[in-house]
Amino acid sequence: MSLEGTVAAPYRDRGTTAMSKSEFVVALSLDRDWFSPDQAERVIDVARSEGLLDQDDDTLTIDIDPATVDLPEGFVPDESILQQRSTFERVLERVTSAGVEKRTAVAEINRLQGDLAVPIEAAAVVYARQEGVALGELPATVLADLGETGE
Repeated sequence: MSLEGTVAAPYRDRGTTAMSKSEFVVALSLDRDWFSPDQAERVIDVARSEGLLDQDDDTLTIDIDPATVDLPEGFVPDESILQQRSTFERVLERVTSAGVEKRTAVAEINRLQGDLAVPIEAAAVVYARQEGVALGELPATVLADLGETGE
């Protein structure tokens, strides 16, 4: 959530879904004073890898509706969002954001992994789909990862 909130905030402030890369960096570093300019660039990289932002030349377009992202009063992201998460962590976050208890989700994903004899990421995608959770680009990421590892 904090990555989504961090990415959504500048777009919400400006009432748009597209802005230049420099506008985004200024919004996070100078306007909100959340990150240094270098860290704001890292936020872009992480958000792009997680399917929250698209970049076309110098334009960044948000792939979620910024108005639907919950931004609590006084929201300030921590630096942990600068780290890329594994595909499993990303799927698990979507599942728990949809209301499934984390402990239940992990137990069911582990059960599926054993039953299906597939990697944990694939089991997480299967579980999320069974729960009706939208995953966006994550299933394609899992397939690409499986192709790279030969599993």
